[in-house]
Formats: sequence, C-alpha cells, structure tokens
Amino acid sequence: MSSKSKNKDEHERTSLLASSSAPPDQSRPRPSLLHPYHPGTQQEPSSPQPQFSMSSRQSLTKSSLEEMERGAKRLADDNIDSDSVNGLLAGMEASDDDASLFGDKVGDEDAPVTMKDLEYLASGNGEEMMEGGGGREELHKHSERVHESTRALRSSIRRVPSGGSGMKIRPPSAEIEPGEEEAEEAEKEPPRLNVQVISMVALTLFVMMLLVAALALGTLAVGPPRQPLGEYKILEAQVGEDFWQYYNFYAGKDSAGSNGYITYVSRDVAGRDGIIEVVTEEVPEEKMIEIYDEGDPRAVEDWLAEDMLFLDQLKRQKEAEENALDEQEGGDDSDGDEGSGSGGSESSNSTSTEKAKTVTTEQKARANKETESRTLHLQSTTHGPSKLEPFNPDTNNTETFVVISSSPTPEGPRNSVRLEGRRRFNRGLFIIDLRHMPAGCGTWPAFWLTDEANWPVNGEIDIVEGVNYQDTAKTALHSTKECQMDDVPEGTSTGSWDTSVGIPNGKTGIPDMTFRWAQNCFVYDPHQWINQGCVATDLKLEGRSLGMPLNQNGGGVYALEWDPVNTHIRSWIFSPHGRVPSNLRDAMRTATNEDVGTRIAPDTNQWGLPYGHFPIGDGTNCPAGHFRNMRLVINLAFCGSVAGNRYFMDCPKKFKKFKTCEEWVASEPDELKEAYWKIRGIYVYQRAWERKWA
Repeated sequence: MSSKSKNKDEHERTSLLASSSAPPDQSRPRPSLLHPYHPGTQQEPSSPQPQFSMSSRQSLTKSSLEEMERGAKRLADDNIDSDSVNGLLAGMEASDDDASLFGDKVGDEDAPVTMKDLEYLASGNGEEMMEGGGGREELHKHSERVHESTRALRSSIRRVPSGGSGMKIRPPSAEIEPGEEEAEEAEKEPPRLNVQVISMVALTLFVMMLLVAALALGTLAVGPPRQPLGEYKILEAQVGEDFWQYYNFYAGKDSAGSNGYITYVSRDVAGRDGIIEVVTEEVPEEKMIEIYDEGDPRAVEDWLAEDMLFLDQLKRQKEAEENALDEQEGGDDSDGDEGSGSGGSESSNSTSTEKAKTVTTEQKARANKETESRTLHLQSTTHGPSKLEPFNPDTNNTETFVVISSSPTPEGPRNSVRLEGRRRFNRGLFIIDLRHMPAGCGTWPAFWLTDEANWPVNGEIDIVEGVNYQDTAKTALHSTKECQMDDVPEGTSTGSWDTSVGIPNGKTGIPDMTFRWAQNCFVYDPHQWINQGCVATDLKLEGRSLGMPLNQNGGGVYALEWDPVNTHIRSWIFSPHGRVPSNLRDAMRTATNEDVGTRIAPDTNQWGLPYGHFPIGDGTNCPAGHFRNMRLVINLAFCGSVAGNRYFMDCPKKFKKFKTCEEWVASEPDELKEAYWKIRGIYVYQRAWERKWA
C-alpha cells in the first residue's frame, strides 16, 4: 500500500470518529475522559502510573473508537450507568491483529497511544496534529499524564451486568471511607464462607461438648440425684383409738356434686349417736389363717405363676368369644344365601347368641376352677409346719376394729360420717384392711384421695368405692385434660377397663352406642359419662371383690401404690385374708412395732400383678402433675348423683314399691344395717429418699 493511500485511510478513520461525536455542551464543563473525577475538575494525578504501549498489539479499531466515544458521550451527559462504563471499557480493551492505528502514522509502533489522543482526534484536531509534523512529539507530551489517568479510570470503575445501576467513579486521591475498600474487595471476590463464622460455630459446638462432658462427669462424681426410691417406711398406722387423730370430722350437707341423702355430723354427735366406735374382738378359729414358718404359698414366685396362668386363661377366653362371634356372623350369611325369611334369620341369630353366651360362661367357669385348683395346689405343696393365727392380732387372739355407720333421722336424710385426712400427699402406698364395708341398695361408700378445693385440677383417686349392689372392685382416676391410659404395657395387670356405651350426644341427645373403654381420665370427656374418669376393674376376683360378696368372705385388703417417680399408679385386692401375700401381711402386723428394726417393709414386687395399672409421669400419656396435694377421705353416703341415679336399674324390686332412692332410704329398711365400715387399720407408707437412679 502506498503512503498516499495509507494516509488517506487514516484520514477517513479520523474523520468518521470526529463526525460521530456530539459537540460538547457549552453551558457546563465537559467531564474529561482522562481524569475520572467529578465532572469538570482539572486536578492532576499525584504520581505517574505505569504505561502501556502499542507493542502489545492491542489496537483500537474504528468500531472500538466509536463504541468508546459513545460511552464517553453518555458519561459526559452524566448518564453514569452500566452501559456507559461497559461501553467505555469495551473500547479500551478491544484488540485486533491489524496494524496500530497510529503506529504507521507516527513511524513508531512503540509510541504510547492514550485516551487523550483519542479525545484529541475525536475533536477534529488529529489530522492537523499529524500533518503538522509534530505528531510524535505531541503524543509523547501527553503520554505520562494520559497513562496515569487511564490506569486510574480502569481501576476505579466497577463493572456490573448490563442494564444495572450503581456505577461509582472514585478519584485515586479521594479519601476512602472506613470499610469501603473492604466492601469493594468483597464484591470483587467470588462468594465464600466466612472463616470467622465457621470458627465461631465450631468454637460454640466445642464449648457445648465440654459443658455436656463436664455435666456428665459431675453427675458421675456427685452420683445419682436424691429421689424417693428407697424401701417403704411407715408414715401413718391408723389403728385402734389412734385412728381418729389422723382425720377431721366434716359436719354439714353433702357437696352439690354428690348430693347424697345424708347429713355429715361432728365427732361428738357421731359418738353420741353411736355411729363411730372402736371395738376389740376375739377371733374365732374359723376366721384365723394359716401362718407358715417357711415355704409360704403366698411367696412371690407362686403369685406370679398364678397371675400368668390367669392371663393365659383370659387370652383363651377371649379367643373363644371371638370364635363364637365369627360363627354367629357366618350363620347369618349362610341363612341369607339360602333365602331364609326374617323369622328364620332371627331364630339363627338367637341360637348363635345363646351359643356365644354358653361359650363365655363355660370359659369363665373353667377359669375359676383352674384358679381354685392352682390355689389348692400351692397350699398342698408347702414345706414346713403351719399354725392358725388371727390375720393381724393385737395380742393373743384379739383384733381391734374401727366401726363407722349411720343413723336415721325424723327429717329423712341419715346422719353419717365423713373423715378428711389431715396430711396432704403427692405419693405413697395406701393400704386398708377391711373386715366389712357398707353394701346394699342406696349405699355409696368410698375410700379415696382428693383435693376438693382444687378439683379436678389436682385430681382424684378412688381406691375403694361401692354403689348399691356392685360386687367387683374398681379403681378410678379423675383429672383434667390430657391424661389417657392408652399406653398400658401388655401383661402388667390382671384387670380390664370399664366401658362407656350409650353416651347421649351433646347436641341431639341420641345415645352413642359405640363401644369404648373408659381410658380417658378427663372428667368431661364427651365420649364417656360425666366424671366417669379412667376406671380399672378387677377380673381375677370378679364378682367377689366388693360389697356383699366381699363381706361374706370376711373382707379383704386393698392397696394402692402412687409412685410418680417409677411412673405408675397400681391397685390390688386380696380376698379372703388367707390369700394376702405374706410380705403385705407381715408389713401390717409389724407396722406398730416400737422396735423399728423389726418392722417389715412392704415390697409391691412380691404381691403379684395388680388388677389396675395406670402409667403416669415422664414418658407416659398422663403427666404426674394431674395428681397432687391430695388427702385421704372416708365417707358413707346414700343415694345422690350416683347411687340415686342408678337406683331404678340396680334395685328393680325396691323400685316397684319406692319410686325414688330417697323414699327407700327414708323407710329405714333392715338392709341398711349392713351399711357400715369395719376397719382393722389403714397404713400409709412412703419410699425413703436415696441417691439412686430411677
């Protein structure tokens, strides 16, 4: 290419660049491309920066010049956005393999090319500069100043994605705000985890591990916590004349909830009327029990074996009942397939139902027979001699009893007794040795734990409670919400649960015939009778553990273990007295010994399985706080909200003549002579405090 044509091309490039630039606004200073400071400033850089030259072959083409100039124009108009800055930088960083834009013109490719030169050319003075012969000297004259500004511009412009905002141009000499440099460096660097945060988290975890380890070591060093887990110690032995000192006599009407047909009287009135007394009786030989020196059949191994046998019998009985029901349903289907009429179907159903009843009765009879055989077998295989003694003698062959009864009044309601314990309990083992309990139509006796002023918040536990002619022992718990007995471990009791069927719907009043177990202790559970609670019923002595049948057997011993630390409430009934475990019998016989070392501590693990097992406390569906701060109560009521409401069902013969329970009681029938307590003693134990794991 000739020098003339080459000069012509260079002239055309320069002319195009000059024609593409808009004339500067004369009303205000134009921001210099050389100095990225505030628009219009002419401040010189404080120190030169390293230069770059055309020897790197980074050439500025026509299109690069145009792009760069457009960016510069937007900057000049204060359009400091990403498009302006990115366009400017794109022009600065453009490269091409062609010859340098100015290298041939000035005759030296290593001559510095700067933005000042570009601006100079864009203003239309480039051609004059080159033609004047002083182009090289003019370029070198501006190089030091231009290169420093170029470097400053490149380092101070922060690029963001196209179309964004927030461009910031800071002069190199400007003062950096505290934290600004670190923030900019953080934005330039790729995201990464904060080392300080990781270190703090690791340190926190390490400290927590140290604390846990220290706590564990401290626990091992100090030992287990102090808890009531030791053996039982006698707290109250309520026997003889000392019986009354443990109670207050309540005088007045019955509570509105019970609404019994009675008036409770003071101790003086009760003594005057003869409805409380302490009697000592000689025990006839036929009422004595066998005491074995060794090989007692009431040892723990025999009790557990008997209970396991009983549970096995219950299982077989349940299977027989289920098979009978399956046969009944199968018979119904068969009759339907044969096209039998309704009369035939009813006949078949009746036959199947009778068969089911027959199977159930036979199973129960066999279970009772095997239980009696087991008892006889235990007694016939004992070792060592035996002798007859009163169950719990005073001295020689006598026993002392506390008797509580009632008396009629001209007004109708009977005078009766309600004893309220003076001590409050949050745990304990409660034992009552009965020789007779109130029984008969209209009677409602109870031996229970309660906190009347805070009922049902602090709960209620019914240890012994009879209504009319009921003959099977029950233990009932009453509480507020969230206390359910649906987590009882299998094989931990010989009893079952009461049922709740026919509960009227709260809105429609229609009875709900759905079969349910009474396992919710909440007194207002909508699917149970009001204040029914969770009720465990005895099966092992079914029909013989309460009321008149119990009295005919000479009474029995009831025990309730309230042990929240060991997470349970458990209840037992032993009748007759010859079947009371030897450990329990010996504990009651030695409870009043002056020599503490001769007292026998009761051990519930030697008594066999309870008939009632209620899980409470940690890890159960009933927090232990539902039962607290309760005291013992012994009372004898008549009629009222329970016995009175059941009167027409439980006493159908009486109901034919006396339409209400109150009329029956007011008639002073001889049957009410059996309505009295005869108590050998009440024994309250509590576990000793020990440093021991639960």
